[in-house]
Amino acid sequence: MFEGKVAVVTGASRGIGKAVAQRLAAQKATVIINYQRNAELAQALVCEIEEQGGKAEAYKCDVSDEQQCQDFLAAVVKKYGRIDILVNNAGVTRDGLLMRMPEEDFDKVININLKGTFHTMRLVSRQMLKQRYGRIVNMASVVGVCGNAGQANYAASKAGVIGLTKSAAKELASRGITVNAVAPGFIETDMTDVLSEKVKETAVSQIPLGVFGKTQQVAAAAIFLASDDAAYITGQVLHVDGGMVM
Repeated sequence: MFEGKVAVVTGASRGIGKAVAQRLAAQKATVIINYQRNAELAQALVCEIEEQGGKAEAYKCDVSDEQQCQDFLAAVVKKYGRIDILVNNAGVTRDGLLMRMPEEDFDKVININLKGTFHTMRLVSRQMLKQRYGRIVNMASVVGVCGNAGQANYAASKAGVIGLTKSAAKELASRGITVNAVAPGFIETDMTDVLSEKVKETAVSQIPLGVFGKTQQVAAAAIFLASDDAAYITGQVLHVDGGMVM
């Protein structure tokens, strides 16, 4: 499906980003695995993909840093000549009640989750405009739609991602570039593994399907939006949440 395409996946060393990278590689894309700290995990994923006959390369970049993003993406274009797909998955949480939240925790989440998405979209869109083709998929969240106590910073960042997605979709549509978002609910990842059993039970009680989702289920949604099957879909938010937001 993606043979000959170059795909950049941010925050791809583990979790949802890893699942997206694996699926893209399995469908013949050349996958650029971005990471910030987990070099060993990123390189292990590259090896895994190559052992299965795929093509992948790992690049270190802090997406909240504009210069690092510029250097990273310029290096990709220089080597491969194009970027066809961008999946913005890099993200962090720094949970806490609003009235007690340190400013640095708010800034950290906004800078990576929202500003990082802005940096990569702005830079990659320039290349996609030259190509007159591109697929951008941003990882939002159900909490960006409905909010969540103790996650004011995270919810604000993901609501911002949704607004950014819709605005960019309108700006880029005439050049053959689609921009969409995936909004996962509670997914089995490192982020949810640290939750207490009580919190997990409460979360499950809010999910009509009654279970946490899998990273591969979110990846499947992202892959669809990155494919030519979704060529007539842009500016949309696809919820993968077991029915939490209806």
